[in-house]
Amino acid sequence: MTKVKATVHGAISLVNAIANQKGATLGISLKVEAIVETSQGKGIVIKSENKSLSSRLINKTVEKIVSKKYLEQNKIIITLNSEIPTGYGLKSSSAISSAVALACAKIFKPKYTDQQILLAGVDASIESNVSITGAYDDACSCYYGGFNVTDNAKKKRIHFEKGPSNLIAIIFIPKNRKRGNLKNLKILSSVFENAWELARKTNYWEAMIINGLATTYILNSDSKIIINLIEKGALGASISGNGPSIATITKKENEANIKKIFSTLEGNVIVSKVSNKKAEVYEL
Repeated sequence: MTKVKATVHGAISLVNAIANQKGATLGISLKVEAIVETSQGKGIVIKSENKSLSSRLINKTVEKIVSKKYLEQNKIIITLNSEIPTGYGLKSSSAISSAVALACAKIFKPKYTDQQILLAGVDASIESNVSITGAYDDACSCYYGGFNVTDNAKKKRIHFEKGPSNLIAIIFIPKNRKRGNLKNLKILSSVFENAWELARKTNYWEAMIINGLATTYILNSDSKIIINLIEKGALGASISGNGPSIATITKKENEANIKKIFSTLEGNVIVSKVSNKKAEVYEL
C-alpha cells in the first residue's frame, strides 16, 4: 500500500482565454491537497467535504495516468482538502486535477514530466466538460505559480515569470452565483487579443484592467466597480475566469480601502498572497 500527498495552489485570471484560446493568469496561495492511497481491490473512491466537486473530472484524471490494468488490481482512495471555493473562477478544478494527476504520477508514472502531468489534468477537464478550453492557462499558474501567459490551443507557455511577493490578491465571492452568457465574450475577441498582447509584454495590470472592463460588461456585472477598485489602489481588477468572483491585486496598505468597496455588495472577501510556489508531492 502506498500513500502520497500533492499540494497545488489556485490562481486568478488576468486575461480570459475563452474568446481567443489565449490566456494569462497569476498564482495565489489558496491551496488544494490531494492524498492518494492504493490498497487491495479495485475502483476509485473520492473523499471530500466539498459536495460540488466533479467526480467525473477526478475519475478522468486518474484514468489519464493509471493504466486499466492497474485500475483493475488496485483500489485508489483520493482524499481532497481545498481552500479554493468551487465554481467562482478561482481555478479550483485546475488545481484539483493537477493535484490528483501529480499524486497518481508519483505512484504509477514516476518518470512523467511536469508537462505530461499538467496535460493529463487539462485533457481530463475537456473530456469531463469542466472546461471549454482545457484551461491550460489556469493549470500553468496553479502548477508553477507566478505569471503565466499561454496559448491554450497549442498548449504552450508563451511567457512565465515570478509574481511580486509583496502584493496580495483581494477576492470578492458574491452571494449570487449567476454568470452571464460566456459565448458573448467572443464578440469582443479583438479586445481580449489586445489584453493578451499586453500581458505577453509583461504589462499585466493594464491587461487585467482591460479584461476586467470587458468581462464585467459582457457578463452583466457593473463595470463601474473595476474603476472604483483602481481608484482605491488596485493595480489590476477583473472578474476571475468566467466569474462570478472579482479579483484585485494590490499592496497590503490598500487592503482596507478595497474591502470597503466590496462591503457594499452581498458576499464574502478572501485575502490571499501572490504565490510562486510550484506544485509539490511526497510520500507519506
